[in-house]
Amino acid sequence: MPAQVSTFCRMRHKPFIIDEYVRWSDVDQAGIIFYGAYVRFFEIAETELFRAAGVPHGQVFDRFDMWLPRVHLECDFMFPARLDDRLRVAAYITRFGNSSMRLNFDVLHLESGKLAAAGHEVLVVTDRTEMKSRPVPDELKECLEAFSTSEAEARSHLFESVRKEA
Repeated sequence: MPAQVSTFCRMRHKPFIIDEYVRWSDVDQAGIIFYGAYVRFFEIAETELFRAAGVPHGQVFDRFDMWLPRVHLECDFMFPARLDDRLRVAAYITRFGNSSMRLNFDVLHLESGKLAAAGHEVLVVTDRTEMKSRPVPDELKECLEAFSTSEAEARSHLFESVRKEA
């Protein structure tokens, strides 16, 4: 019998948001964040989204007897972030396929109020022996559903989170 889905899993759909600073290791010689550093921000947001959904990475693979490799990563860069800038990252799911999910990321440069980067990755559920795709477990979908929303709704929520602080 599957574990009971936590009350959190039934909450309103919205992105998961973290704040993070641009660190020394994130910048190039010009002091501007280099493109590869955004993957670190995405990974932190993804990890914390899964934790908040009640399926932390330290447990999700054993719990569902699966792996979740990334098979696609894409990112657009709109505004240069610099050393010590504070960024707000929204992570949210825009699509569940049969064996995959699309996880989007929007990175807001807090001081300027501009979108610094936007990206997405596709994760595929696989078995753990042959790495063959298999359906996304229903229980996993239920838990992650709280963070499933459209890009427009997620960005509205992201920008609103800044206005509430002002």
